[in-house]
Amino acid sequence: MTRLGWGILIGILILVGGFLSMTRLGGGAPSRPSAPVEAAPAPAAEPKGESGALLAVPVQGVPRDRIENNWGDAREGGSRQHHGIDIMAPAGAPVVAAAPGTIEKLFQSDAGGTTLYARSPDRRWQYYYAHLQGYAPGVREGLAVQAGDPLGYVGDTGNAGAGNYHLHFGVSRMRPDDGWWQGKPVNPYPLLARGGADR
Repeated sequence: MTRLGWGILIGILILVGGFLSMTRLGGGAPSRPSAPVEAAPAPAAEPKGESGALLAVPVQGVPRDRIENNWGDAREGGSRQHHGIDIMAPAGAPVVAAAPGTIEKLFQSDAGGTTLYARSPDRRWQYYYAHLQGYAPGVREGLAVQAGDPLGYVGDTGNAGAGNYHLHFGVSRMRPDDGWWQGKPVNPYPLLARGGADR
């Protein structure tokens, strides 16, 4: 076959291929490649204690049935809601880790007083301990803890009010790259009090 013959044959094949690519057997519009679909991130599973059930009570000696659900209560004359639960206890009562994690931040604030933020191993949950009288020996940022490990002591620092000894305990749902000050607060009460109603 001559060069001209080969050129004509290749041209015909290109035209036929182009025509076939624009039509489909059985009619209908030409198919287009679909855009890649990004999978939505899996929701973070509820945080759990080492038993796989509830979080550990973060104040030693306080039974689960003494924990009250004061999540969402009005604060500062109704200008804001309470985003945590207050666990009443004597001054100096040991505060312990509610779940495994890493201490991400030790912080002094006007509202929370002496506070501690611990992050779950998968970085999807943040545990907040506030109004502490002080930290337990050896507690430092970057320290890995297990449920029940000592963190500090119940106090009345920050805006707790003198003599109003309690632990403010908060839980936030986090994205892995969120900073310690970010996250979406969730009610910790159902994670601590067996059979308690959420609100």
